[in-house]
Amino acid sequence: MKVLAAVATATLLGTLLPTAAQAAPTATATAAKVPVVTGSAMTGGTPLNMRRSPSPSAERVGSVENGKTVWILCQVAAQQVTGTVRTTNLWDHLANGSYVSDAYVVRPDTGIPVCATKPAIPVTPSDPAPAIPKPVKGESWGLPVGASLVSGFRTVARPSHDGVDLSATRETPILAAAAGTVIRVVCNVSAGSCDVDGNRNLGGCGWYAEVQHAGGIVTRYCHMVRRPVVKVGQIVKKGQLLGNVGTSGSSSGPHLHFEVHVNGVPATHANAVDPIAFYRVRGLTIR
Repeated sequence: MKVLAAVATATLLGTLLPTAAQAAPTATATAAKVPVVTGSAMTGGTPLNMRRSPSPSAERVGSVENGKTVWILCQVAAQQVTGTVRTTNLWDHLANGSYVSDAYVVRPDTGIPVCATKPAIPVTPSDPAPAIPKPVKGESWGLPVGASLVSGFRTVARPSHDGVDLSATRETPILAAAAGTVIRVVCNVSAGSCDVDGNRNLGGCGWYAEVQHAGGIVTRYCHMVRRPVVKVGQIVKKGQLLGNVGTSGSSSGPHLHFEVHVNGVPATHANAVDPIAFYRVRGLTIR
């Protein structure tokens, strides 16, 4: 599984360990035999966008900071782009299932295979998510942290990833996305303690909290650095402190794994929706 390492500051592994009310997550990929070539993003300063498909107009599913490493599985010919490194129609298919334009990547001149017609990594298709509810009068939402997106919802390589990963630094305040009631405060880890840094060989969400909002919406905040500062049953306002960013559980870099669930409790894989789309219909953007 080493080839599924992060393409940014966080390793981006946020799968919750199953509880009695949840099925175990589906395995995302078998990648041990897939050759990987490393390169570096070279943009001149701004983050390099990761896309769901090889096109500048495709959905953005994350980014990699200038100068950081990318893990390239193969390349595909698509739309030509003029970048800081070269002008090319090649797009690099990364180990997390996304695509970046090769115009912005410094990498070896040889050794990168052409992508096969079928995915280079066998994956389980993503389960369909339920419909996203429209905003209702009086509801008010905000972002839980001011941080960039580094991994999207149910990507090709991670179909069981029921949220988004935001690359906030350690101790960044995590704020309630909307007013509601705290319904869970949990240490979720396959071994050891949530009070120490996790790693990608563990399973679980680490220290996390869930808040239930009006309309049957639940938000989940994972990988906190220590036990959340709120308690079950506590009523919170939008923007109220829940805890602080850390890297507990299945994570090898500080970040917030953030989920949105609809249609009431409990929050499960079946009722998770894409936070990016959920926020978009409410006039907010997760970048």
